[in-house]
Order: sequence, then C-alpha cells, then structure tokens
Amino acid sequence: MAHSIDLSANAMVGMTRESLVSLCSSLLREVGPNAAAYLQNAGYVGGGTLFDAFSRWLLARGYGAPEALPALKFAVRATEFFRELGWGSLDLGAAGEAVATVDSSDWAESDPAMGLEFPGCHLTTGLFADFFGRLAGSPLAAMEVECRSMGAERCRFLLASAEVMQHVYDAMGNGLSYDAAVASVE
Repeated sequence: MAHSIDLSANAMVGMTRESLVSLCSSLLREVGPNAAAYLQNAGYVGGGTLFDAFSRWLLARGYGAPEALPALKFAVRATEFFRELGWGSLDLGAAGEAVATVDSSDWAESDPAMGLEFPGCHLTTGLFADFFGRLAGSPLAAMEVECRSMGAERCRFLLASAEVMQHVYDAMGNGLSYDAAVASVE
C-alpha cells in the first residue's frame, strides 16, 4: 500500500524546486556571503521538524524508530523519505572513522546551471546538521565540499562533530583537499 506524506500534519509545506533554487540564488546575489549563514540557520531550525516527520513516516510503514534501524536500512529508508519529499536521493557513507558523508547526484537545492565558485546548498547543510545530529544524539556540523551548482557530478556533504569539522575546515584553508583534510583527522 502506497503512503504519501501529509505535509500539513507534519508542519511542512510543498514548494517547487524552481522556487527553492530561485530563493537561494536571489539571496546569494542580493545579500552576498551572509546569505549562506541565513540559509544554514533556516535549514537548522527546520531539521527537528523534518526529523520528527521522518520518524512518523518510518512508524507508519512499520519500520520502527530511526535510531533503531541498522545503518544500511536507515540509508535505504532515508533515501526513500527524502526522495518522496522531492529533495533527491542520498548515498550515506563515511570518510574515515570521524566523518560521515552524504552524497546526492540529484539534490534539489543544487542547480548545475548556476556555475557557482563555491558549494551552494546552504539550506541543506543546516538541515543535515540538525537532522543527523538528532539521529547521532549529539550536535553535528555539516559542510558541503562538492556541489552540482559548481559543475560537480554530485553534492557531497561531510558530517562530524564541530571540533572535527573545524579541523577539516582549517586544513582546507591551509591548502589541503577535503580528502586530505579528513585523513589528517585520524
């Protein structure tokens, strides 16, 4: 039996992909670099509501609570959920022991036509930090290191504790690739 997500019952609204991309693009153009912080904050604030909706979605389908799912089943269910909402597919993995990865080749916030110089899925970084932090049971930081809006084949997000992510960020600022920066954490 097919189930659909009742957006209003989950304190969510539907929005077209074009509207989302236009909003993000307009903010970046009009506000400049500060737009990233505004979008990240908005995503972070919505992460709890989205996690609660995901929990209800799992329970309605008989899958149990998110934190009770084995990692592989969680990855499958999270992809189904985000895809059903129109965000796109997820491929969850790890880059070492301290850093998780979330990849998507079709993420809704990205737009390959934008030609950005830096990753642009700022709303998602905030959303993922809160959403996956709730799953982990402790605060997480998120950073996008590859983005389809820059011409990459996928959007790649790194998730880790704030301390680990600061180390990765600083190492990248000193010229290391993100892979090398993550490897330097171990």
